[in-house]
Amino acid sequence: MDIILIPGLWLNASSWYAVVPHLEAAGHRARPLTLPGMESQAADRAGITVEDHVAPIVRALDDADGPALLVGHSAGSGLAWAAVDARPDRVARVVYVGGFPGSDGDPLLNGLPAENGEVAMPDWKEMGEEANVVDFEPTQLERFYAEAIPVPERVITTPITLTNERRYAVPATAICPEYTAADLREWMTAGHLPELERTADLDLVDLPGGHWPQLTQPEALAAVLIEAAAR
Repeated sequence: MDIILIPGLWLNASSWYAVVPHLEAAGHRARPLTLPGMESQAADRAGITVEDHVAPIVRALDDADGPALLVGHSAGSGLAWAAVDARPDRVARVVYVGGFPGSDGDPLLNGLPAENGEVAMPDWKEMGEEANVVDFEPTQLERFYAEAIPVPERVITTPITLTNERRYAVPATAICPEYTAADLREWMTAGHLPELERTADLDLVDLPGGHWPQLTQPEALAAVLIEAAAR
């Protein structure tokens, strides 16, 4: 099966490279994506919109040999959901890793400061979200921050448009890293995640650790993705 891997904010395809060999060893075709403006810290990000990030995901679905496993990390979950909305017949299952699908009219993320049309990665401990980086080794965390790529501001602040009710029929798996499946169920019950609530076939999987398991526990994450593909 084609497994399309969408990076979260501040990352590109390289964030999936430690996961790819495990997926390929299981017989899958892994396709990690680098989205426009995220090629490097020096890349031109001027004028890039959220639509520019959704479009290559849709193209990857169109290019797949059949319905694909579509995996989004963090805010990439919202991009994955927009691609599901555009191509529900091309997605066998969508997987959210530490992220959630937003509703029609929601931006990927609001509230982070922008400078010159870009949003830099914050210091998660200073943000009070040290659980995000709890499983990084010190040198790995230092490299992680040093290599983070600023995100085009319009990618995360422009509302996403969703129009296709068939998206709710696409099976989904939500992987819970720095929070638990029980937490996620509580948020759904409280009405905070309406798109997940309306998903007809939803699995919740605990993967304890920090927010970036593709970097800190790639083999364990790959095992969950392989199981999702088998579904």
